[in-house]
Amino acid sequence: MPHHLSVRIDPNSGFCFGVIYAIQMAEDLLDEQGYLYCLGDIVHNDEEVQRLEKRGLRIIDYEQFEALRDEAVLIRAHGEPPSTYQMALHNNLTLIDASCPVVLKLQNRIKTSYDKKDQIFIYGKHGHAEVRGLLGQTSGNAVVFESLDELLSHELPANITLYSQTTKSTDSFYRIKGELEGRGYQVNANDTICRQVSNRDKDLRRFAAQFDQIVFVSGTKSSNGKVLYHVCKETNEHTHFISSTDELRADWFRPGQSVGICGATSTPMWLMEQVRDALLAL
Repeated sequence: MPHHLSVRIDPNSGFCFGVIYAIQMAEDLLDEQGYLYCLGDIVHNDEEVQRLEKRGLRIIDYEQFEALRDEAVLIRAHGEPPSTYQMALHNNLTLIDASCPVVLKLQNRIKTSYDKKDQIFIYGKHGHAEVRGLLGQTSGNAVVFESLDELLSHELPANITLYSQTTKSTDSFYRIKGELEGRGYQVNANDTICRQVSNRDKDLRRFAAQFDQIVFVSGTKSSNGKVLYHVCKETNEHTHFISSTDELRADWFRPGQSVGICGATSTPMWLMEQVRDALLAL
């Protein structure tokens, strides 16, 4: 059995400010009223969701939202389309809006752009919570694409207005812009990627290079988690993806190795601390 592992948590990992703000709001309201409805998972991390559900958070989907009357409902950091706000008015629901300011600013830019009749293309993940909110600003008329190949499979106008989901990689966004320009398109590129998220790429590469082994902690639903895990894996091939301490395996490690723990923007610090404690107890 390995013993004497030296373990360090990446100080730059863990919740981004949008998520911290949403969870803080939820906790304050739970303290006040004992329960709170939230539309969709408050964060793409099952462990954190379970912690808050124990405190009274009630996660509902759109169908349940439509049936709800005279209640308060939290809008999570990912933001929502205009239809959600209309439904709330109709059902006499009070919305507690914890939409991330970076996302709200992007929603406004897309709406303004759409009102000017721009043809809008959004680099993002189909069906992602944030993307649904962005698409709603264009009454569902923008084109969402996940890769250059997918974008090129569309009939493209000579003038392309390009936006991005806030958690995408800046490198990929600029690569797509360059490719389009290389093919003769006019590209109006709006870089709306959150720097707190995109700068983690560089920070993580530096962090992951310092250790014998890396344990990357993230929920399986987090798209940002998938991206950052691959960043770690590229830098340090001894990178292991786990969602909870149960998935740790002693045979990954040898005595005396150094282990770095990092995670997604949706990974709570308490979970990384649990992983650290479990590693030290091996």
